[in-house]
Amino acid sequence: MMKRVTGIGGMFFKSEDPDAQKEWYKKHLGIPTDQYGWTFWWRDENGNKCSTQWSPMNADTTYFSPSKKQFMFNFRVENLLELLKVLKQEGVTIVGEVEEYDYGKFGWILDPEGNKIELWEPIDSVFEKEE
Repeated sequence: MMKRVTGIGGMFFKSEDPDAQKEWYKKHLGIPTDQYGWTFWWRDENGNKCSTQWSPMNADTTYFSPSKKQFMFNFRVENLLELLKVLKQEGVTIVGEVEEYDYGKFGWILDPEGNKIELWEPIDSVFEKEE
């Protein structure tokens, strides 16, 4: 059986002032934010280093479209292209085309309530800071 979601890749939400939000979270919760938000590092069941991203985004972003929600979840997956084929066969709505970057592949689907869900086949090593 195909492994589908392997973890939470990120939580993105709309904000009137993303920089102020990041500063508030840094000051009051000790989250080490940067220009993108916060990259939280953890290890999967096999001991591989993995990341999850927390990011406030501008309130006028269209990145979550067609969803009208103020947030979007990103789920980590092992094999995005195969998973999208299976989801399409299962009748799940696929949004847009797969996009590839040096930090992984991305695809999008809609859940039954029209919430846009981002699926990410990550390359975590790209995010690791040099020590």
